[in-house]
Amino acid sequence: QLRCLRVPVSSRVSAKIQQLVNTLKQPRRPPLREFFVDDFEELLEVQQPDPNQPRPEGAQMLTMRGDQLGVVTNWPPSLEAALQRWGTISPKAPCLTTMDTNGKPLYVLTYGKLWSRSIKVAYNILHKLGTKQEPMVRPGDRVALVFPNNDPAAFMVAFYGCLLAEVVPVPIEVPLTRKDAGSQQIGFLLGSCGVTVALTSDACHKGLPKGPTGEIPQFKGWPKLLWFVTESKHLSKPPRDWFPHIKDANNDTAYIEYKTCKDGSVLGVTVMRIALLTHCQALTQSCGYTEAETIVNVLDFKKDVGLWHGILTSVMNMMHVISIPYSLMKVNPLSWIQKVCQYKAKVACVKSRDMHWALVAHRDQRDINLSSLRMLVVADGSNPWSISSCDAFLNVFQSKGLRPEVICPCASSPEALTVAIRRPGFLSIPPGRGVLSMQGLSHGVIRVDTEERLSVLTVQDVGTVMPGALMCVVKPEGVPQLCRTDEIGELCVCSVATGTSYYGLSGMTKNTFEVFPMSNSGAPISEYPFTRTGLLGFVGPGGLVFIAGKMDGLMVVSGRRHNADDIVATALAVEPMKFVYRGRIAVFSVTVLHDERIVVVAEQRPDSTEEDSFQWMSRVLQAIDSIHNVGVFCLALVPANTLPKTPLGGIHLSETKQLFLEGSLHPCNVLMCPHTCVTNLPKPRQKQPEIGPASVMVGNLVSGKRIAQASGRDLGQIEDNDQARKFLFLSEVLQWRAQTTPDHVLFTLLSSRGAILSSLTCLQLHKRAERIAAMLMERGHLQDGDHVALVYPPGIDLIAAFYGCLYAGCVPITVRPPHPQNIATTLPTVKMIVEVSRSACVMTTQVICKLLKSKEASAAVDVRTWPPVLDTDDLPKKKPPQLYKPSNPDTLAYLDFSVSTTGMLAGVKMSHSATSAFCRSIKLQCELYPSREVAICLDPYCGLGFVLWCLCSVYSGHQSILIPPSELEVNPALWLLAVSQFRVRDTFCSYSVMELCTKGLGLQTESLKSRGLDLSRVRTCVVVAEERPRIALTQSFSKLFKDLGLHPRAVSTSFGCRVNLAICLQGTSGPDPTTVYVDMRALRHDRVRLVERGSPHSLPLMESGKILPGVRIIIANPETKGPLGDSHLGEIWVHSGHNGSGYFTVYGDEALQSDHFNSRLSFGDTQTVWARTGYLGFLRRTELTDASGERHDALYVVGALDEAMELRGMRYHPIDIETSVIRAHKSIMECAVFPWTNLLVVVVELEGSEQEALDLVPLVTNAVLEEHYLIVGVVVVVDVGVIPINSRGEKQRMHLRDGFLADQLDPIYVAYNM
Repeated sequence: QLRCLRVPVSSRVSAKIQQLVNTLKQPRRPPLREFFVDDFEELLEVQQPDPNQPRPEGAQMLTMRGDQLGVVTNWPPSLEAALQRWGTISPKAPCLTTMDTNGKPLYVLTYGKLWSRSIKVAYNILHKLGTKQEPMVRPGDRVALVFPNNDPAAFMVAFYGCLLAEVVPVPIEVPLTRKDAGSQQIGFLLGSCGVTVALTSDACHKGLPKGPTGEIPQFKGWPKLLWFVTESKHLSKPPRDWFPHIKDANNDTAYIEYKTCKDGSVLGVTVMRIALLTHCQALTQSCGYTEAETIVNVLDFKKDVGLWHGILTSVMNMMHVISIPYSLMKVNPLSWIQKVCQYKAKVACVKSRDMHWALVAHRDQRDINLSSLRMLVVADGSNPWSISSCDAFLNVFQSKGLRPEVICPCASSPEALTVAIRRPGFLSIPPGRGVLSMQGLSHGVIRVDTEERLSVLTVQDVGTVMPGALMCVVKPEGVPQLCRTDEIGELCVCSVATGTSYYGLSGMTKNTFEVFPMSNSGAPISEYPFTRTGLLGFVGPGGLVFIAGKMDGLMVVSGRRHNADDIVATALAVEPMKFVYRGRIAVFSVTVLHDERIVVVAEQRPDSTEEDSFQWMSRVLQAIDSIHNVGVFCLALVPANTLPKTPLGGIHLSETKQLFLEGSLHPCNVLMCPHTCVTNLPKPRQKQPEIGPASVMVGNLVSGKRIAQASGRDLGQIEDNDQARKFLFLSEVLQWRAQTTPDHVLFTLLSSRGAILSSLTCLQLHKRAERIAAMLMERGHLQDGDHVALVYPPGIDLIAAFYGCLYAGCVPITVRPPHPQNIATTLPTVKMIVEVSRSACVMTTQVICKLLKSKEASAAVDVRTWPPVLDTDDLPKKKPPQLYKPSNPDTLAYLDFSVSTTGMLAGVKMSHSATSAFCRSIKLQCELYPSREVAICLDPYCGLGFVLWCLCSVYSGHQSILIPPSELEVNPALWLLAVSQFRVRDTFCSYSVMELCTKGLGLQTESLKSRGLDLSRVRTCVVVAEERPRIALTQSFSKLFKDLGLHPRAVSTSFGCRVNLAICLQGTSGPDPTTVYVDMRALRHDRVRLVERGSPHSLPLMESGKILPGVRIIIANPETKGPLGDSHLGEIWVHSGHNGSGYFTVYGDEALQSDHFNSRLSFGDTQTVWARTGYLGFLRRTELTDASGERHDALYVVGALDEAMELRGMRYHPIDIETSVIRAHKSIMECAVFPWTNLLVVVVELEGSEQEALDLVPLVTNAVLEEHYLIVGVVVVVDVGVIPINSRGEKQRMHLRDGFLADQLDPIYVAYNM
């Protein structure tokens, strides 16, 4: 037992303990294989580094210093001071021109107007909100700015109003609906910033959603806000003597810019007034801005480059901004170029997509002249695919006067503001290009390649470091150590002109804004802190900065780094593009099985066919595989315009990922490639060669294991006054009861209303049986030992017919009657049982008699070949000359026919002695006496259900209250009401009945309580089953009816199978059923390892009831037939007086089945004859004691051997995988799995709209991978009710498999995972 002493290497263990552990590790004697080695530690493969992977070889990089920030004499001491200067000396100078959606100038804001209106806003914010004593806003407070993208003038006035009032503006997007993508997160930011006032424009205020009384509702996740309209006409004029206090720029916060993180959370980056001013100065110097220049701005003016150039730096230099709203760009993508021509603008600020749109739209334009432009700022120049837009744009517009040196890509981030920008024209160093190997980049190394190769990334420089700043590159993970010159890392900047913190988040602030990069020696390179920019790149020759990606877009797959933007670029390069929209592709990674997996989602054009889409998808997969050397886990296409958008039309990435993960993306095409992507599965299990018997024995002794065996009470030692014991045959017991207690009621049948339909006393049953026996002899001319098929609905006729057969010496076979509404599928089964059982005649009721010979019946089967059909509704009035008495108790009493879950039809022979032993065992276990009443809600056609319905009352004399389960479909409360009304202490049901009650009565417990339903007398409620106990169902049933008095300990299960119809049954005395948690991974290796509740991979298993008296159980290896220790999973073998005596006929394999009833162990006790149940399980000795004072042995059933699937060398039980799948999405109603060749097929029933069908594919695949380390080969989505379920509520997986292979399931969708 020394294997628990594995000490993790990293733990600090004192030398003494370490020494002890080391001595314990030394083997004393060679261990017996298998008994000491736990071979089921399924370890996921860890990606081993490729020995040939490129490694950085360059020297450690040096810190790059930008130019000195030259202080120009007339630079203002603060931005407000600049506004004051221009507002007073050049009040007529234009500051901002806004456009309508037709591209006509809508409004010109002059510097004079901006100055006077900003003062007005400042005064009103400080003095007109709240009361004089309690103003709502004080200097330093945060206020939200909520302005639409087509109204820069109102925004600008409000922004400068805040600066003048010394309050902190937090510009955010307009919340259009109450559940905008990401709007909730913005609400959290406002809440954490303590925002109580939102400034907005008149038009925007009118457009906000309103409640019934006209108030603006509180948006989800937002704080309560006062909405304040900043239009001049709504504001009070400041008094003559009031004037804003204009200070020099200091360390107070100027504004907060919001930033959306990779996970969708929103942070606020605070920018100080001194940083704001220094940044404007650095941009003025880098861009060479001069007074009164005209600048065209297409960018979002609320944040980032659009805010810095179009609202802030422009005012410092008294420039004129022409603002182009996004709505105009959608209508006319050329509008910005037309405005450059019209206003002879010197500068334009755009994104690469604006250049791309202009290229697509420019064909019909003649009079374009771009010679006035001296600088075209490309805001997303750091994006790897902006270079193609820049090149193509220059290529087309060079002939229209555009000069190459005008194009100025820049790199920026919310934290570090402008990181680098290419200087225009005369200031610039010649631009640089790098053609880098993708393979190298994925290992974080720069390797120059040639453009001819496909797997390269071409990057352009984004200019040099900003004036007044220092820049270095550090390793992206771990300690901020300087990179080598040929290594990709995260850019860090040290400058006054950066953000200073994430508002209210000191920990994250420290990691981002207060970084001290270290050299190889471990010493910090500077005493001043650096800010992480979130950009990945390197500094090339001549101090040019190159960006290769963003930290947010970084996906680390199997230890290699890939950039989301690069993968988008590759997807965009796949021709033909006409199936998907160019700008509408999202790439992100999801973590599945301890590694990141790449997901690509694109919007599909409405006119593309499924064939087109699949062709495009497979091309994309190939392209990404060959260029990036990485597999795509899932590629999904969604209908046009369904992905969540950001306010300026891009894709909201984190929302898209969220929808994907929760299964609400609703794709119209999905392709998953888990087989190619998932490379870290544990190695398939190699079966060990079997060990000989001797070493098993020794091994068990050495490891202190018990051989797994257990038994119920010994029948020979139980002293009880069981009168029925003196009779060998049930028919004799009935005759004895008819003489001694003729009027005692044995059976009561209930109607669907709960009324008593009919009942039978001992004498009535005896008389009725006599008349049936007479009829069999007379009309049927039957001999002793002939077989008779009893085709009756659940009821009393069935019981009488059974005893009639015994009285006549015939062998009865109970058969479920055909369903009148579904003759085509149910009648052939009846016919098959009648033929296979070689029945000499069929006994039934008049109604069914007609049905068997009806027109519908003849369409389903050949009705001419029925044996004689006797109708027992009118019986002869006489009794037979004498009642048959069998000569030998081992002769056949009846045949038990049933179809197993694997679809095998088999009849089990039950002898007279086994039948009596069975009844006696149940009588003892449940303490049944004539004074007892037992309610039975089971199908009476086979197994324990039949025995309880027809036999036990006659043997024990108790009254059975019979409730046909089919009646519960009409009245779900029938069974429980009967239990309550008859004050029953013991009741039996099936899982289907329990499920009907749980689903059908879930909301009715209160009304049932008021009707007087009381379950407090119930001592045992046993579910009769041939499977692993369904814990979830029994627990929810117990929980639901606890309020009605049901004791949770009352509910238990039984276990029986073909060879022995009841092995375990909870009974009345003895300890409560126990539940254990086992490690599911160990179970796959046929090992049983107990774990704590709630530990990962734990599976709860409930004991299947107590072992019945006279039953012995052993756990054996199904292959070698050797006995197993109790920590092994093996086949349950049973030895008992009530085992069946063999199969009558098996439809199918005859040879295989012979050892089911008489097997012997291959070593150990080789004398005893056992029956093999075909079920896997294990025994465990518990801490509890039985009535006899012995320690109690519990049997746990895990699943049928026939249904267990061998995959990757391990044994899986379908139910475990199905449980994981059902949990994966709320719309999965039911699920069944089966193997096909060596693929796992998962069939799920979808309850919901068909557009959810494809959402299920990735979720099902992920769940099975995570929890079972299996790759799903095929996911079949079908309608509710397609998975066949038999009368016992068990799934017929093999029927389903046949249906799948014959293409008969009519699925909604079938996904073949690659």
